[in-house]
Amino acid sequence: MTDQTATSPSTSPSNEAAAQVTQSQSDNKQEPEKETIGSFLWFVFKLAIIVLAFRSFVFSPFSIPSESMLPGLWKGDYLIAAKWPYGYSRYSLPLDAPLIPGRIFAGQPERGDVVIFKHPIDKVDYIKRVIGLPGDTVAMRGGQVILNGKPVQRVRENDFAIPLSDNTSCAWGGQTVPSGEGEACVYTQYRETLPGGRSYDTLDFGQTPQDDFGPVTVPAGHIFVMGDNRDNSEDSRFAARSGGGVGMVPQEMLVGRATVMMWSTDGSAQWLLPWTWFTAARWDRIGDTM
Repeated sequence: MTDQTATSPSTSPSNEAAAQVTQSQSDNKQEPEKETIGSFLWFVFKLAIIVLAFRSFVFSPFSIPSESMLPGLWKGDYLIAAKWPYGYSRYSLPLDAPLIPGRIFAGQPERGDVVIFKHPIDKVDYIKRVIGLPGDTVAMRGGQVILNGKPVQRVRENDFAIPLSDNTSCAWGGQTVPSGEGEACVYTQYRETLPGGRSYDTLDFGQTPQDDFGPVTVPAGHIFVMGDNRDNSEDSRFAARSGGGVGMVPQEMLVGRATVMMWSTDGSAQWLLPWTWFTAARWDRIGDTM
């Protein structure tokens, strides 16, 4: 009788090889999954860094919360500001992170620039127009700007009319009139031209105390700013105080220069009604440059 050795299926060489292949296939299925999750998280991290850097050093969005810059900027406008023209400081970074000492790559604003800056007291974002640079003497007489002893050209234009909406009221200096399907507010409007030829429109409510101001001299490292809605703007004509006037603005507080309108809404949109996002849009304002 020939002796035969019985081989258990669990210890069979062929079964062992099959088990190894099965285990290898299982490992191969798991490894790509781990790599995919890791790759996705790494992608999200890199994307966040890129967005943060872009927002800090290239362009950043800002919204217009008031009517102090009418007629050029309306409440409910959303614009993009260029971050590089005036250099960078801690105020260029999210949450004013103190990572940049002083101001680097500093650039001088030009008269007429529409600038975003931090309020000297409460550090809230403000937007105004640069009127005076360091060394300039600024005054106002009867609502007309006097720059370095010379009246700035000011020409009466047709009245400015803005439709009333959830984002737009009619201030005491305006007059409500019928307009299309609703009402509009009409204001007296002037075209102002600074030395060098920079022109823009301003509003005038009539004679007010702030129509006569100064003269004052802009100190080194500062700028004198004003709102285009001259009688509805607390600006460099008023001493700096939280929630109000800004006084002479230190250039280190500059955040960016307004460049282009990316969105505008009349305030009637409702989050739970997506179609109202489009009906509320002021399409004709999108893409306007400053």
